[in-house]
Amino acid sequence: MSSEPVERRASYIGDRLRGSQCSICSKEYFRYKDYCGRCGRRSFGKMRAIDFFYDCGTLEVCTRIDRPTNKFTKLGPFIYGIVAFHNGKVRVPGRLTDLILNGVEVDLSSFEGRSVVPRFRRRYAVKPSEIIPTISLAFTFADEYYPHQKYTVARPKKMSETPGIVGYGVYVSRFRIKERAMERSIPFMDEDAITAAVEAGKMALIHSGVDSSHVGKVYVGSESNPYAVKPIASKVAQVLKLGEEDQADGIQAVDAVDTEFACKAATSMFKDAVSLVHYPGTATAYAMVIGTDNSQAAPRDELGGELDLSVGYGSSAFIFGMQDVIAEVEGWYSCTSDTPDFWRRGRESYPRHGGRFTGKPAYFKHVVKACGRLMEKLHLQVNDVDYFVSHQPNVGFPTRVAKELGFREEQYLPGLKVSKFGNTYSGAAPIGLAAVLDCAKPDERILVVSYGSGAGSDAYSLTTTRQIKEKKYRQKFTVQHQVESRHIEYLDYGTYRKFKLGL
Repeated sequence: MSSEPVERRASYIGDRLRGSQCSICSKEYFRYKDYCGRCGRRSFGKMRAIDFFYDCGTLEVCTRIDRPTNKFTKLGPFIYGIVAFHNGKVRVPGRLTDLILNGVEVDLSSFEGRSVVPRFRRRYAVKPSEIIPTISLAFTFADEYYPHQKYTVARPKKMSETPGIVGYGVYVSRFRIKERAMERSIPFMDEDAITAAVEAGKMALIHSGVDSSHVGKVYVGSESNPYAVKPIASKVAQVLKLGEEDQADGIQAVDAVDTEFACKAATSMFKDAVSLVHYPGTATAYAMVIGTDNSQAAPRDELGGELDLSVGYGSSAFIFGMQDVIAEVEGWYSCTSDTPDFWRRGRESYPRHGGRFTGKPAYFKHVVKACGRLMEKLHLQVNDVDYFVSHQPNVGFPTRVAKELGFREEQYLPGLKVSKFGNTYSGAAPIGLAAVLDCAKPDERILVVSYGSGAGSDAYSLTTTRQIKEKKYRQKFTVQHQVESRHIEYLDYGTYRKFKLGL
Protein backbone atom coordinates (compact mmCIF):
# COMPACT_ATOMS: atom_id res chain seq x y z
CA MET A 1 0.00 0.00 0.00
CA SER A 2 1.58 3.30 -1.10
CA SER A 3 1.51 6.43 1.07
CA GLU A 4 0.47 9.92 -0.03
CA PRO A 5 3.09 12.47 -1.17
CA VAL A 6 4.90 14.09 1.73
CA GLU A 7 3.68 17.58 0.77
CA ARG A 8 0.06 16.38 0.88
CA ARG A 9 0.56 14.86 4.33
CA ALA A 10 2.39 17.93 5.65
CA SER A 11 -0.18 20.39 4.30
CA TYR A 12 -3.13 18.37 5.54
CA ILE A 13 -1.88 18.78 9.11
CA GLY A 14 -0.14 22.15 8.95
CA ASP A 15 -2.49 24.11 6.67
CA ARG A 16 -5.46 23.46 8.91
CA LEU A 17 -3.60 23.02 12.23
CA ARG A 18 -5.32 19.70 12.71
CA GLY A 19 -5.26 18.06 16.10
CA SER A 20 -7.03 15.46 18.23
CA GLN A 21 -8.79 15.38 21.57
CA CYS A 22 -9.43 12.34 23.71
CA SER A 23 -13.14 12.10 24.55
CA ILE A 24 -12.27 10.26 27.78
CA CYS A 25 -9.74 12.56 29.47
CA SER A 26 -9.95 15.63 27.14
CA LYS A 27 -6.19 15.63 26.50
CA GLU A 28 -5.37 17.47 23.27
CA TYR A 29 -2.71 16.80 20.66
CA PHE A 30 -1.37 18.80 17.74
CA ARG A 31 -1.61 16.60 14.63
CA TYR A 32 -4.06 13.74 14.43
CA LYS A 33 -3.71 10.69 16.69
CA ASP A 34 -5.95 7.65 16.76
CA TYR A 35 -5.27 6.94 20.44
CA CYS A 36 -4.49 8.88 23.61
CA GLY A 37 -1.06 8.53 25.20
CA ARG A 38 -2.63 8.93 28.64
CA CYS A 39 -5.62 6.59 28.24
CA GLY A 40 -3.96 3.94 26.07
CA ARG A 41 -6.05 1.26 24.38
CA ARG A 42 -9.25 2.51 25.98
CA SER A 43 -9.11 5.57 23.72
CA PHE A 44 -9.11 3.75 20.37
CA GLY A 45 -12.15 4.96 18.45
CA LYS A 46 -12.73 7.71 21.00
CA MET A 47 -10.48 10.44 19.59
CA ARG A 48 -12.18 13.39 17.93
CA ALA A 49 -10.66 15.72 15.37
CA ILE A 50 -10.09 19.36 16.35
CA ASP A 51 -8.20 22.26 14.81
CA PHE A 52 -6.71 25.54 15.97
CA PHE A 53 -7.19 27.50 12.74
CA TYR A 54 -9.68 30.00 14.23
CA ASP A 55 -8.22 30.04 17.74
CA CYS A 56 -6.16 32.63 19.56
CA GLY A 57 -2.89 31.42 21.09
CA THR A 58 -0.24 32.83 23.40
CA LEU A 59 3.40 33.28 22.42
CA GLU A 60 5.10 31.75 25.46
CA VAL A 61 8.75 32.00 24.46
CA CYS A 62 10.62 33.10 21.34
CA THR A 63 14.02 33.64 19.79
CA ARG A 64 15.44 35.60 16.90
CA ILE A 65 16.92 33.81 13.89
CA ASP A 66 19.39 36.23 12.32
CA ARG A 67 20.94 33.92 9.74
CA PRO A 68 18.30 31.64 8.22
CA THR A 69 19.70 28.71 6.26
CA ASN A 70 18.85 27.02 2.99
CA LYS A 71 15.23 27.56 1.89
CA PHE A 72 14.51 30.17 4.59
CA THR A 73 17.23 32.61 3.50
CA LYS A 74 14.85 34.91 1.57
CA LEU A 75 12.84 35.54 4.72
CA GLY A 76 15.75 37.39 6.30
CA PRO A 77 15.86 37.62 10.11
CA PHE A 78 12.69 36.29 11.77
CA ILE A 79 11.20 35.42 15.16
CA TYR A 80 10.49 31.80 16.02
CA GLY A 81 8.78 30.58 19.16
CA ILE A 82 6.37 28.31 21.00
CA VAL A 83 2.64 29.11 20.90
CA ALA A 84 0.25 27.69 23.49
CA PHE A 85 -3.42 27.03 22.77
CA HIS A 86 -6.32 26.31 25.11
CA ASN A 87 -4.59 27.46 28.30
CA GLY A 88 -1.47 25.44 27.58
CA LYS A 89 -3.14 22.16 26.68
CA VAL A 90 -1.34 22.22 23.33
CA ARG A 91 1.94 23.88 22.36
CA VAL A 92 3.13 24.27 18.79
CA PRO A 93 6.24 25.78 17.20
CA GLY A 94 5.70 28.68 14.83
CA ARG A 95 7.15 31.74 13.12
CA LEU A 96 6.03 35.33 13.66
CA THR A 97 5.33 36.83 10.26
CA ASP A 98 4.73 40.39 9.01
CA LEU A 99 7.85 41.62 10.79
CA ILE A 100 10.72 43.40 9.02
CA LEU A 101 13.76 42.95 11.26
CA ASN A 102 16.71 44.02 9.12
CA GLY A 103 18.70 46.50 11.19
CA VAL A 104 16.06 46.55 13.93
CA GLU A 105 16.73 45.70 17.58
CA VAL A 106 13.91 43.79 19.23
CA ASP A 107 13.19 43.19 22.91
CA LEU A 108 12.01 39.57 22.78
CA SER A 109 10.57 39.77 26.28
CA SER A 110 8.04 42.34 24.99
CA PHE A 111 6.69 39.69 22.59
CA GLU A 112 6.36 36.87 25.09
CA GLY A 113 2.97 36.49 26.74
CA ARG A 114 1.10 38.28 23.94
CA SER A 115 -1.88 36.81 22.08
CA VAL A 116 -1.26 35.66 18.52
CA VAL A 117 -3.46 34.56 15.61
CA PRO A 118 -2.65 31.75 13.15
CA ARG A 119 -1.97 32.97 9.61
CA PHE A 120 -1.88 30.96 6.40
CA ARG A 121 1.42 31.57 4.58
CA ARG A 122 4.16 30.07 2.43
CA ARG A 123 6.69 28.10 4.48
CA TYR A 124 9.87 28.75 2.52
CA ALA A 125 11.29 29.29 -0.96
CA VAL A 126 11.44 26.43 -3.46
CA LYS A 127 12.49 25.87 -7.06
CA PRO A 128 10.03 26.87 -9.83
CA SER A 129 9.43 23.18 -10.58
CA GLU A 130 8.37 22.29 -7.02
CA ILE A 131 5.08 22.45 -5.16
CA ILE A 132 4.75 25.65 -3.11
CA PRO A 133 4.79 24.62 0.57
CA THR A 134 2.21 26.34 2.80
CA ILE A 135 1.35 26.20 6.48
CA SER A 136 -0.76 27.90 9.15
CA LEU A 137 2.04 27.78 11.70
CA ALA A 138 2.75 31.44 11.09
CA PHE A 139 1.39 33.99 13.54
CA THR A 140 0.75 37.71 13.99
CA PHE A 141 -0.17 39.60 17.14
CA ALA A 142 -3.91 39.62 17.79
CA ASP A 143 -3.89 43.18 19.12
CA GLU A 144 -2.39 44.69 15.99
CA TYR A 145 -3.57 44.90 12.37
CA TYR A 146 -5.22 41.47 12.11
CA PRO A 147 -7.59 40.94 15.07
CA HIS A 148 -8.72 37.60 16.44
CA GLN A 149 -12.30 36.82 15.47
CA LYS A 150 -14.20 33.84 16.74
CA TYR A 151 -15.86 31.61 14.14
CA THR A 152 -19.27 30.56 15.44
CA VAL A 153 -21.68 28.57 13.30
CA ALA A 154 -25.13 30.15 13.59
CA ARG A 155 -28.43 28.44 13.01
CA PRO A 156 -30.20 30.13 10.06
CA LYS A 157 -33.20 32.24 11.08
CA LYS A 158 -34.83 33.25 7.84
CA MET A 159 -35.26 31.70 4.39
CA SER A 160 -35.33 34.22 1.55
CA GLU A 161 -37.28 33.90 -1.67
CA THR A 162 -34.42 35.57 -3.52
CA PRO A 163 -30.81 34.32 -3.35
CA GLY A 164 -28.02 36.68 -2.46
CA ILE A 165 -24.98 37.40 -0.31
CA VAL A 166 -25.05 35.87 3.18
CA GLY A 167 -21.54 36.91 4.22
CA TYR A 168 -18.34 38.43 2.92
CA GLY A 169 -14.72 39.11 3.83
CA VAL A 170 -11.84 41.22 2.56
CA TYR A 171 -8.11 40.89 3.10
CA VAL A 172 -5.34 43.29 2.17
CA SER A 173 -1.87 43.31 3.71
CA ARG A 174 -0.84 45.88 6.29
CA PHE A 175 2.19 46.79 4.19
CA ARG A 176 1.74 49.71 1.80
CA ILE A 177 3.66 51.98 -0.51
CA LYS A 178 2.58 55.61 -0.84
CA GLU A 179 3.35 57.50 -4.04
CA ARG A 180 1.68 60.39 -5.85
CA ALA A 181 -1.14 60.73 -3.28
CA MET A 182 -2.00 57.04 -3.71
CA GLU A 183 -1.47 54.11 -1.35
CA ARG A 184 -1.14 50.53 -2.51
CA SER A 185 -1.22 47.27 -0.59
CA ILE A 186 1.90 45.08 -0.78
CA PRO A 187 2.13 41.37 0.04
CA PHE A 188 4.62 40.37 2.69
CA MET A 189 7.43 38.09 1.52
CA ASP A 190 5.46 34.90 2.34
CA GLU A 191 2.12 36.03 0.82
CA ASP A 192 0.62 35.49 -2.63
CA ALA A 193 -2.80 35.19 -4.29
CA ILE A 194 -3.48 31.86 -2.53
CA THR A 195 -2.77 33.14 0.98
CA ALA A 196 -4.96 36.21 0.41
CA ALA A 197 -7.80 34.01 -0.91
CA VAL A 198 -7.73 31.89 2.25
CA GLU A 199 -7.73 34.95 4.52
CA ALA A 200 -10.71 36.52 2.72
CA GLY A 201 -12.59 33.21 2.72
CA LYS A 202 -11.93 32.82 6.42
CA MET A 203 -13.40 36.27 7.09
CA ALA A 204 -16.46 35.47 4.96
CA LEU A 205 -17.18 32.33 6.98
CA ILE A 206 -16.81 34.25 10.25
CA HIS A 207 -19.13 37.03 9.05
CA SER A 208 -21.78 34.71 7.61
CA GLY A 209 -21.89 32.19 10.45
CA VAL A 210 -22.29 29.50 7.77
CA ASP A 211 -21.08 25.99 8.54
CA SER A 212 -18.12 25.53 6.17
CA SER A 213 -19.21 21.95 5.46
CA HIS A 214 -22.37 23.32 3.80
CA VAL A 215 -20.41 25.22 1.15
CA GLY A 216 -20.74 22.97 -1.88
CA LYS A 217 -19.01 25.12 -4.48
CA VAL A 218 -16.06 27.48 -4.44
CA TYR A 219 -14.90 29.65 -7.34
CA VAL A 220 -11.55 31.44 -7.16
CA GLY A 221 -10.92 34.12 -9.77
CA SER A 222 -7.37 35.33 -10.31
CA GLU A 223 -4.83 36.30 -12.94
CA SER A 224 -1.84 35.85 -10.65
CA ASN A 225 -2.06 32.17 -9.76
CA PRO A 226 1.50 31.16 -8.79
CA TYR A 227 0.94 27.98 -10.80
CA ALA A 228 0.46 27.79 -14.57
CA VAL A 229 -1.15 24.38 -14.05
CA LYS A 230 -2.71 23.72 -10.65
CA PRO A 231 -5.77 25.36 -9.12
CA ILE A 232 -5.90 27.78 -6.23
CA ALA A 233 -9.40 26.61 -5.37
CA SER A 234 -8.35 23.12 -4.22
CA LYS A 235 -6.02 24.58 -1.61
CA VAL A 236 -8.68 27.07 -0.45
CA ALA A 237 -11.23 24.26 -0.11
CA GLN A 238 -8.87 22.13 1.98
CA VAL A 239 -7.67 24.88 4.31
CA LEU A 240 -11.17 26.27 4.94
CA LYS A 241 -12.71 22.77 5.23
CA LEU A 242 -15.35 23.51 2.61
CA GLY A 243 -17.86 20.73 2.03
CA GLU A 244 -18.34 17.54 4.01
CA GLU A 245 -15.05 15.80 4.76
CA ASP A 246 -14.51 12.09 4.36
CA GLN A 247 -12.53 11.31 7.52
CA ALA A 248 -11.11 8.16 5.96
CA ASP A 249 -9.23 9.87 3.14
CA GLY A 250 -9.43 13.59 3.96
CA ILE A 251 -11.14 14.51 0.69
CA GLN A 252 -13.68 17.35 0.75
CA ALA A 253 -17.11 16.92 -0.88
CA VAL A 254 -16.93 20.28 -2.64
CA ASP A 255 -16.62 21.39 -6.24
CA ALA A 256 -13.66 23.77 -6.50
CA VAL A 257 -12.72 25.61 -9.68
CA ASP A 258 -10.47 28.47 -10.77
CA THR A 259 -11.77 31.11 -13.17
CA GLU A 260 -9.97 33.69 -15.31
CA PHE A 261 -11.30 36.76 -17.08
CA ALA A 262 -8.80 39.42 -16.05
CA CYS A 263 -10.33 41.71 -13.40
CA LYS A 264 -13.85 40.28 -13.62
CA ALA A 265 -12.83 36.68 -12.96
CA ALA A 266 -14.74 36.73 -9.66
CA THR A 267 -17.82 38.79 -10.56
CA SER A 268 -18.40 36.54 -13.57
CA MET A 269 -19.15 33.78 -11.05
CA PHE A 270 -21.64 35.77 -8.93
CA LYS A 271 -24.48 34.83 -11.27
CA ASP A 272 -23.35 31.20 -11.37
CA ALA A 273 -23.28 31.02 -7.58
CA VAL A 274 -26.73 32.62 -7.35
CA SER A 275 -28.15 30.20 -9.91
CA LEU A 276 -26.57 27.21 -8.20
CA VAL A 277 -27.97 27.89 -4.72
CA HIS A 278 -31.38 28.76 -6.21
CA TYR A 279 -31.67 25.66 -8.41
CA PRO A 280 -34.51 23.42 -7.14
CA GLY A 281 -33.38 20.16 -5.63
CA THR A 282 -29.70 21.10 -5.48
CA ALA A 283 -27.61 19.96 -2.54
CA THR A 284 -25.54 23.14 -2.74
CA ALA A 285 -26.78 25.24 0.17
CA TYR A 286 -24.00 27.81 -0.22
CA ALA A 287 -21.44 28.82 -2.83
CA MET A 288 -18.32 30.91 -2.22
CA VAL A 289 -16.80 33.28 -4.79
CA ILE A 290 -13.32 34.71 -4.25
CA GLY A 291 -11.44 37.33 -6.25
CA THR A 292 -7.75 37.41 -5.39
CA ASP A 293 -4.65 38.90 -6.97
CA ASN A 294 -1.07 39.86 -6.35
CA SER A 295 -1.35 42.28 -9.25
CA GLN A 296 1.76 42.12 -11.41
CA ALA A 297 3.52 44.91 -13.26
CA ALA A 298 6.93 45.33 -14.84
CA PRO A 299 9.45 47.51 -12.98
CA ARG A 300 9.32 51.15 -14.00
CA ASP A 301 12.51 51.00 -16.03
CA GLU A 302 11.00 48.39 -18.35
CA LEU A 303 8.42 48.56 -21.13
CA GLY A 304 4.96 48.55 -19.56
CA GLY A 305 6.35 49.81 -16.25
CA GLU A 306 3.69 52.51 -15.94
CA LEU A 307 1.37 49.87 -14.46
CA ASP A 308 3.74 49.71 -11.52
CA LEU A 309 2.23 52.95 -10.21
CA SER A 310 -1.21 51.46 -9.62
CA VAL A 311 -1.09 47.71 -8.87
CA GLY A 312 -2.05 46.43 -5.42
CA TYR A 313 -2.60 43.19 -3.52
CA GLY A 314 -5.74 41.84 -1.94
CA SER A 315 -8.70 39.50 -1.97
CA SER A 316 -12.45 39.50 -1.40
CA ALA A 317 -14.79 36.59 -0.73
CA PHE A 318 -18.58 36.37 -0.89
CA ILE A 319 -20.84 33.53 0.22
CA PHE A 320 -24.13 33.17 -1.64
CA GLY A 321 -27.17 31.33 -0.37
CA MET A 322 -30.89 31.52 0.42
CA GLN A 323 -30.77 31.78 4.22
CA ASP A 324 -30.09 34.92 6.26
CA VAL A 325 -29.37 36.89 3.11
CA ILE A 326 -27.92 40.36 3.72
CA ALA A 327 -28.13 41.55 0.10
CA GLU A 328 -30.50 40.01 -2.43
CA VAL A 329 -29.41 39.85 -6.05
CA GLU A 330 -32.10 41.74 -7.91
CA GLY A 331 -30.74 41.19 -11.40
CA TRP A 332 -27.67 41.27 -13.64
CA TYR A 333 -26.45 42.00 -17.12
CA SER A 334 -23.18 40.96 -18.80
CA CYS A 335 -21.54 41.99 -22.05
CA THR A 336 -18.38 40.83 -23.84
CA SER A 337 -16.26 41.77 -26.84
CA ASP A 338 -12.82 40.87 -28.16
CA THR A 339 -11.10 44.15 -27.30
CA PRO A 340 -7.45 43.27 -26.52
CA ASP A 341 -6.60 46.21 -24.28
CA PHE A 342 -4.60 44.28 -21.69
CA TRP A 343 -2.94 40.88 -21.90
CA ARG A 344 -0.09 38.64 -20.81
CA ARG A 345 1.25 35.97 -23.13
CA GLY A 346 2.25 32.54 -21.84
CA ARG A 347 5.73 32.45 -20.26
CA GLU A 348 5.75 36.24 -19.97
CA SER A 349 6.28 37.58 -16.45
CA TYR A 350 4.30 40.80 -16.77
CA PRO A 351 1.18 42.00 -18.60
CA ARG A 352 1.00 44.69 -21.28
CA HIS A 353 -1.80 47.01 -22.24
CA GLY A 354 -2.95 48.92 -25.29
CA GLY A 355 -2.31 52.42 -23.98
CA ARG A 356 -5.14 54.81 -24.81
CA PHE A 357 -7.33 51.90 -26.00
CA THR A 358 -7.58 50.69 -22.40
CA GLY A 359 -9.96 53.57 -21.66
CA LYS A 360 -12.60 54.64 -24.12
CA PRO A 361 -12.95 51.64 -26.45
CA ALA A 362 -12.56 49.16 -23.59
CA TYR A 363 -13.33 50.14 -19.99
CA PHE A 364 -15.84 52.94 -20.57
CA LYS A 365 -17.75 51.28 -23.40
CA HIS A 366 -18.32 48.04 -21.49
CA VAL A 367 -19.06 49.55 -18.07
CA VAL A 368 -21.52 52.10 -19.47
CA LYS A 369 -23.31 49.51 -21.58
CA ALA A 370 -23.59 46.90 -18.81
CA CYS A 371 -24.83 49.44 -16.28
CA GLY A 372 -27.23 51.13 -18.70
CA ARG A 373 -28.78 47.90 -19.91
CA LEU A 374 -29.25 46.58 -16.39
CA MET A 375 -30.97 49.77 -15.30
CA GLU A 376 -33.24 49.58 -18.35
CA LYS A 377 -34.00 45.93 -17.62
CA LEU A 378 -34.97 46.70 -13.99
CA HIS A 379 -36.60 50.06 -14.84
CA LEU A 380 -34.21 51.94 -12.56
CA GLN A 381 -33.31 55.60 -12.49
CA VAL A 382 -30.16 57.08 -10.96
CA ASN A 383 -32.11 58.23 -7.89
CA ASP A 384 -33.28 54.65 -7.27
CA VAL A 385 -29.68 53.65 -6.52
CA ASP A 386 -28.06 54.35 -3.15
CA TYR A 387 -24.53 53.19 -4.00
CA PHE A 388 -22.62 52.75 -7.25
CA VAL A 389 -19.40 50.71 -7.49
CA SER A 390 -17.38 50.10 -10.64
CA HIS A 391 -14.05 48.47 -11.43
CA GLN A 392 -11.22 50.66 -10.15
CA PRO A 393 -7.93 50.41 -12.07
CA ASN A 394 -7.19 53.96 -10.91
CA VAL A 395 -9.09 56.87 -9.37
CA GLY A 396 -9.90 58.63 -12.64
CA PHE A 397 -11.74 55.88 -14.54
CA PRO A 398 -14.43 55.00 -11.94
CA THR A 399 -14.95 58.67 -11.08
CA ARG A 400 -15.40 59.61 -14.73
CA VAL A 401 -17.73 56.70 -15.55
CA ALA A 402 -19.87 57.39 -12.46
CA LYS A 403 -20.34 61.02 -13.51
CA GLU A 404 -21.04 59.99 -17.10
CA LEU A 405 -23.82 57.72 -15.87
CA GLY A 406 -25.22 60.50 -13.68
CA PHE A 407 -24.21 59.26 -10.23
CA ARG A 408 -23.32 61.73 -7.49
CA GLU A 409 -20.29 61.65 -5.17
CA GLU A 410 -22.32 60.37 -2.22
CA GLN A 411 -23.29 57.38 -4.38
CA TYR A 412 -19.86 56.35 -5.69
CA LEU A 413 -17.26 57.60 -3.17
CA PRO A 414 -18.06 55.06 -0.37
CA GLY A 415 -16.97 52.18 -2.63
CA LEU A 416 -13.98 53.89 -4.23
CA LYS A 417 -10.98 52.34 -2.44
CA VAL A 418 -8.35 52.14 -5.17
CA SER A 419 -6.46 55.13 -3.71
CA LYS A 420 -5.94 53.11 -0.50
CA PHE A 421 -5.20 49.61 -1.83
CA GLY A 422 -4.27 50.05 -5.50
CA ASN A 423 -5.79 48.03 -8.34
CA THR A 424 -6.32 44.58 -6.86
CA TYR A 425 -7.48 43.21 -10.24
CA SER A 426 -10.01 40.42 -9.54
CA GLY A 427 -10.59 41.84 -6.07
CA ALA A 428 -11.05 45.48 -7.11
CA ALA A 429 -14.80 45.90 -7.74
CA PRO A 430 -15.69 43.27 -5.09
CA ILE A 431 -13.63 45.11 -2.45
CA GLY A 432 -15.57 48.26 -3.36
CA LEU A 433 -18.80 46.28 -2.92
CA ALA A 434 -17.62 45.05 0.49
CA ALA A 435 -16.80 48.62 1.56
CA VAL A 436 -20.36 49.63 0.71
CA LEU A 437 -21.86 46.63 2.52
CA ASP A 438 -19.87 47.65 5.60
CA CYS A 439 -21.81 50.92 5.82
CA ALA A 440 -25.10 50.09 4.06
CA LYS A 441 -28.43 50.08 5.90
CA PRO A 442 -31.41 47.78 5.23
CA ASP A 443 -33.48 48.38 2.09
CA GLU A 444 -30.75 50.13 0.12
CA ARG A 445 -29.86 49.40 -3.48
CA ILE A 446 -26.28 48.81 -4.65
CA LEU A 447 -25.24 48.78 -8.29
CA VAL A 448 -21.85 47.17 -8.93
CA VAL A 449 -20.23 46.95 -12.38
CA SER A 450 -16.98 45.09 -12.92
CA TYR A 451 -14.67 45.19 -15.91
CA GLY A 452 -12.25 42.62 -17.25
CA SER A 453 -9.73 43.26 -19.98
CA GLY A 454 -10.20 41.21 -23.06
CA ALA A 455 -12.98 42.46 -22.61
CA GLY A 456 -16.27 42.45 -20.70
CA SER A 457 -18.38 43.75 -17.83
CA ASP A 458 -20.81 42.29 -15.30
CA ALA A 459 -23.42 44.57 -13.75
CA TYR A 460 -25.41 43.54 -10.66
CA SER A 461 -28.15 45.18 -8.67
CA LEU A 462 -28.42 44.17 -5.02
CA THR A 463 -30.88 45.25 -2.35
CA THR A 464 -29.92 44.99 1.31
CA THR A 465 -32.12 43.32 3.93
CA ARG A 466 -32.60 43.63 7.69
CA GLN A 467 -30.05 40.82 8.13
CA ILE A 468 -27.22 43.17 7.17
CA LYS A 469 -27.72 45.07 10.40
CA GLU A 470 -27.86 41.92 12.51
CA LYS A 471 -24.55 40.57 11.13
CA LYS A 472 -22.48 43.75 11.42
CA TYR A 473 -21.24 42.85 14.90
CA ARG A 474 -19.46 39.79 13.49
CA GLN A 475 -17.18 41.86 11.26
CA LYS A 476 -14.16 43.41 13.03
CA PHE A 477 -11.79 43.31 10.05
CA THR A 478 -13.78 45.76 7.95
CA VAL A 479 -12.53 47.52 4.83
CA GLN A 480 -12.37 50.77 6.78
CA HIS A 481 -10.28 49.11 9.50
CA GLN A 482 -7.81 48.06 6.80
CA VAL A 483 -7.74 51.65 5.53
CA GLU A 484 -7.27 53.38 8.89
CA SER A 485 -5.34 50.93 11.09
CA ARG A 486 -2.44 52.51 12.97
CA HIS A 487 -0.46 49.32 12.32
CA ILE A 488 -0.10 49.97 8.59
CA GLU A 489 3.59 50.03 7.63
CA TYR A 490 4.89 51.97 4.63
CA LEU A 491 7.79 50.61 2.58
CA ASP A 492 10.24 52.03 0.06
CA TYR A 493 10.23 51.09 -3.62
CA GLY A 494 13.07 48.57 -3.37
CA THR A 495 11.38 46.61 -0.58
CA TYR A 496 8.08 46.80 -2.48
CA ARG A 497 9.60 45.12 -5.56
CA LYS A 498 11.27 42.47 -3.40
CA PHE A 499 8.03 41.63 -1.61
CA LYS A 500 6.08 41.53 -4.88
CA LEU A 501 8.30 38.70 -6.12
CA GLY A 502 7.86 36.82 -2.83
CA LEU A 503 9.40 33.54 -1.70
